[in-house]
Amino acid sequence: MEYRNLGKSGLRVSELSYGSWVTFSIQLDKAKAKKTMKHAYDKGINFFDNAEAYASGASEKIMGEVLSDLGLQRDTYIVSSKVFWGGQAVTQRGLNSKHIRDACDSALKRLQVDYLDMYFCHRPDFHTPVEETVRAMDVLVKQGKILYWGTSEWSADRIREAYSIAYQYGLTPPSMEQPQYNMFHREKLEKEYLGLFSSEGLGTTIWSPLASGILTGKYNEGIPKGSRMTLPDYKFLRDGLESKKGAENIKKVIKLSKIAEKLDISMAQLSIAWCLKNKNVSTVILGATTTKQLDENIKAAENVRLLDDKVMNSIEKILKNRPSPEPDML
Repeated sequence: MEYRNLGKSGLRVSELSYGSWVTFSIQLDKAKAKKTMKHAYDKGINFFDNAEAYASGASEKIMGEVLSDLGLQRDTYIVSSKVFWGGQAVTQRGLNSKHIRDACDSALKRLQVDYLDMYFCHRPDFHTPVEETVRAMDVLVKQGKILYWGTSEWSADRIREAYSIAYQYGLTPPSMEQPQYNMFHREKLEKEYLGLFSSEGLGTTIWSPLASGILTGKYNEGIPKGSRMTLPDYKFLRDGLESKKGAENIKKVIKLSKIAEKLDISMAQLSIAWCLKNKNVSTVILGATTTKQLDENIKAAENVRLLDDKVMNSIEKILKNRPSPEPDML
């Protein structure tokens, strides 16, 4: 396992990390989560990602119990949470000072830790001034409850505003952003955030490198039973797959599979390695449900070297619907 700095910070994060969205509580109970987390840790993964919204807190509770049961030294792993959706009451949502404080305290209890290494503003809150959010995060840093704070799916302009406020008032600025990034979702990381990478040293903990499983190729012939696309609460994923755009993406995956076959790797490994090729990616969050799946995905790190300029150009032609390359062009 290789380790990368979280942006310009000194925190060293495993280039592949393990997240609990969709999986913990919904697909994995505590026993299965314990097995996958231990396996990930033993393979060198040191960052475990979570959020108050995941399974309405149950995901954090499971992760906390697993961390406690495994008895891992607190200084050997990194754990995160995110704040925005904590309940149905108006005081249980958003990025106002009250909810940020309450949500952080609740996350610490569920995860059974004294502090969070990373704390994310899960989405922008247009009902709360950015200054209020920055000040609330700064308080948590000064209290020792969090070490680094960041954003998830914020616009570049809103992140810049947070930096400006922090610098103006001597507050703790954000360190990282958690955007979706994969072959089908590229705009924010490859274009919108470029200025932030160069000027602020923004780190990224990217999610959905496999586009919710589409880039594994398992949906090429339809939706398998037991997959996340069949889960009632994730109907929006199925709707996207069954749209015109979804059909176009499946055609691209079929073409991309030929490149993976040529390289003698899986589509999942090709897709994750492609994400790792981007120097502005601090870590790629995996969402495996089995140790076998974890092993396959972790092998992607070994295959980044296979993605030379010719291979990357071939992938780009497919993604941009240009004439498909012949095998001997790869």
